[in-house]
Amino acid sequence: MLAIFKREFFSYFQSVIGWLFMAATLSIFGLYFYVYNLVYGNPSIANTLSAATFIFLLSVPVLTMRIIAEERKNKTDQLILTAPVSVGKIVAAKFLAMGAVFSVCVAVIAVTPLILSGFGTIAFGENYIGLLGFWLYGLSCIAIGMFLSSLTESQVIAAVLTFVLLFLGYMMESICSLISTGGNFLTRILSCYDLTGRLDNFFAGMFDVGGIVYYVSLILLFLFLTVQSIQKRRWSMSKKKIGLGVFNTGMVAFGVALAVVVNLVVSSLPASLTQIDATKKQLYSLTDDTRQMLSELEDDITIYVLSAQASMDDTLARTLERYGDASSHVTVEYKDPSKYPNFYTTYTDDTSLTRGSMIVVSEKRNKVINYNTIYEGAYDSSYNWTTTGYDGEGKLTSAIQYVTSDDMPVIYEIEGHNETPVSGGFSEVVEKANITLEKINLLQYDAVPEDARAVIINGPTADFSADDAKKIKDYLADGGKALITTTYTDEEMTNFHSILSEYNVSVCEGIVIENDSSRYYQQPDYLLPEIKSSSITSAAGENYIFVPTAQGLTYPKQEEGEEGDISYTELLATSDGAFSKTNVTQMITAEKEEGDIDGPFAIGLDVKVNQGGEDKTELIVFSCTRMFADNADAMVAGNNSALFSGAVTELAGDTQADAAVIPVKEYDTAALTVPASVMLAGAVFGIIVIPLLLLAAGIVIWVRRRKR
Repeated sequence: MLAIFKREFFSYFQSVIGWLFMAATLSIFGLYFYVYNLVYGNPSIANTLSAATFIFLLSVPVLTMRIIAEERKNKTDQLILTAPVSVGKIVAAKFLAMGAVFSVCVAVIAVTPLILSGFGTIAFGENYIGLLGFWLYGLSCIAIGMFLSSLTESQVIAAVLTFVLLFLGYMMESICSLISTGGNFLTRILSCYDLTGRLDNFFAGMFDVGGIVYYVSLILLFLFLTVQSIQKRRWSMSKKKIGLGVFNTGMVAFGVALAVVVNLVVSSLPASLTQIDATKKQLYSLTDDTRQMLSELEDDITIYVLSAQASMDDTLARTLERYGDASSHVTVEYKDPSKYPNFYTTYTDDTSLTRGSMIVVSEKRNKVINYNTIYEGAYDSSYNWTTTGYDGEGKLTSAIQYVTSDDMPVIYEIEGHNETPVSGGFSEVVEKANITLEKINLLQYDAVPEDARAVIINGPTADFSADDAKKIKDYLADGGKALITTTYTDEEMTNFHSILSEYNVSVCEGIVIENDSSRYYQQPDYLLPEIKSSSITSAAGENYIFVPTAQGLTYPKQEEGEEGDISYTELLATSDGAFSKTNVTQMITAEKEEGDIDGPFAIGLDVKVNQGGEDKTELIVFSCTRMFADNADAMVAGNNSALFSGAVTELAGDTQADAAVIPVKEYDTAALTVPASVMLAGAVFGIIVIPLLLLAAGIVIWVRRRKR
């Protein structure tokens, strides 16, 4: 077998065919690599490989057409029929020889992520899993081409048949969509020969055991069919053809049935067992919080998806599959709008729902998730839309908690004093926690509404009236809760500060300046404070919180073990060397000057008042409003919003404190920075020089052999 492998492998490099195959494959890949990765700066080669898969339709027929057909034409196939080596070993050796030629190309392509890593951050796991899928797909095409070569002695016919069969496999997904958008019995059968459908998971960064089993079983099946095709000729030489026909048909049927059964068994397994999410941001995996929530689920949930399953967004479909796998109480049903155009009207009158939207239903209530809210993005300077994040898990987990919850809290956001509205990702946090956020102007109310679970006062820059301040004080004195942020202003804020003074919390004059360079970003008032251990800060973990321009908070220090009616827990703190710069409007230096106030300071503080043995009144105070804005949150990959989530759910009560609030999973959209000279070199060498050198080597070798 080894001797046959060596003979076949080296024969490809003693003629033009092997060199032509490698030149064509690498040239097409080089073209797309230049466009996608060098020009556009895409850090992943998945799109490059996906675009290059069509090359197999042209290159594989050239590689495989002669492997057996030429021997039949030259009558040297008699050696196979009479050789002491088994036909299976001969077929395996020939296939491995062609696979080795293809693997040389794959080895060259495998170097490209290493090259790209010199110009930015590369997710190597995603890149090489995509390359694994590309390699398996190429080997499958080679196995198909080898089988067709065994059916005829004409190399041209073998090449044409290979092209036709590979083209059908390449287009099968589109063919099935034309037959039925929702899928039927015929499309389920045809989809078994969808050669590229299984590539999607690999190119998405998913290590797909089911995809590996599919391609391996396809390779083994076509190698088995090749053996049967050759065996048929061996038997025809010594037995009646009727006997061969029964034997051959039975073996073929057995081989096909075995491949189908193996794939059915693997496909019946939960996706959590057969698919490993290798993406950098774990886009397709459920977080521990969601899995915990699903494990405790007692109510039956149905997720209706307004789409045909066959045409569903792959990423969202994978997420939905994992919800179904994680809990027996969750059922996912697809409702094709073409068949059920008015299905959604049972649950909502919202006519803006697009295909892919979902309706989460329980016995208590339902919630609609518009597909348009699943992905986040932004327009770049060229007005092109770029997807920046995926929120499928966040929306679904929130919806499931909403339709099963018995507690629907309301938090009031105070306005009327030039407060900064809670917006963007931070309003999304409140929504995902299934908390109703309503705005109120205290001027229009005699008191804070009785149904208020808490109030938010977000950085007023105009002082409260004495009456408004009294309403807040009365609400808190009666066991109320509040999230309060402060912001620097040169306006007098006497009444607003009196709310905090009720609990012995003072806001220092000026803004905090850090002396410790490890505790600020770029400039000393852009703080990276120490994160203290607390249930509120636990979601932020040990990562950074970005606090641009904060004020210092002071409060009565308690001795360890000392108990009082009011307890203070620091959430964020400066270093001991921090100080408050008092003369902000005329500040010309970040150095400490006369009149500045020595630190350290609290930047975040949790204040609780003990009443009758229970903590009822609670204030969570942060001395910077800008930290709860999307641009600050983006600086620390969503850690600020995680902190905000911890604060809001703490105030909303025990039910919401246990709620799973899943942040948006951000895409790594950082483009590579590739110099123009590297782009030019990549285009010249990848598309022209290397392929031409390979082709020239093949031609020179072929000419020399012809002259002998």
